[in-house]
Amino acid sequence: MTESQLKAASNKVLCTVSRIQPLTPTVQQVILTPKAPVEFKAGQYLQIYLSDSDKRPFSIACAPGFSFEGKPALELQIGGAVTDNYASQALAHLSDNTEVLVQVGLGEAYWREESTNPIILLAGGTGFSYVHSIASAIANANLNRSVQLYWGLRNPQALYAADELAAWQASNVQYQLNLVVQEPDANWQGRTGFVHQAVLDDHADLAAYDIYIAGPFAMVGVVRDAFLAQGAKREQMYADAFAWL
Repeated sequence: MTESQLKAASNKVLCTVSRIQPLTPTVQQVILTPKAPVEFKAGQYLQIYLSDSDKRPFSIACAPGFSFEGKPALELQIGGAVTDNYASQALAHLSDNTEVLVQVGLGEAYWREESTNPIILLAGGTGFSYVHSIASAIANANLNRSVQLYWGLRNPQALYAADELAAWQASNVQYQLNLVVQEPDANWQGRTGFVHQAVLDDHADLAAYDIYIAGPFAMVGVVRDAFLAQGAKREQMYADAFAWL
């Protein structure tokens, strides 16, 4: 086991379900308040125990140090249609229980704080929760380095956290936000198409970048191969999905 896996093995904690509220019709914000101190790195995930044999992983959407009503807390952004049993069953468990058991600090795709490379954060859909954690940590650290966040959305109605993202971009001239919509409506004025193509269009050579990726497994595989073909270094690309691809 890696050092982080050994750490996570003892990082189980009972949490109070402090808030569940919609961010969009299909994405719910969940706030959990741990009953004991927990540690995690920006970009890691947790597992919710529905039972001893049923654990559901979800990205931690906040940076370390996040608090809710004055107490250390964990934020999740859980998305999925009603037909998505994986997410809907987890949300039902959270709704039906005032306390849940979670395991925190999982995953190897966390933000490498020690690196001095420019950063690309790429999210497809609710993979945004992963890059939100890293972007929040970067903002908290006052990192004065190029950070480009690309978020691919199916339609404009899937956008949430717009004000927060605008404030993040305004906080530092080196922070850039790129929203890319696959199915734009008549009012959409921004970029369209596939989010990874926007990165390829903007960067002729990706060798210099640390790249953090989250989204559906099929998307992550396509992104990995396309970015490697455009010069990205595999050792500077991070995604939990790589373990299964």
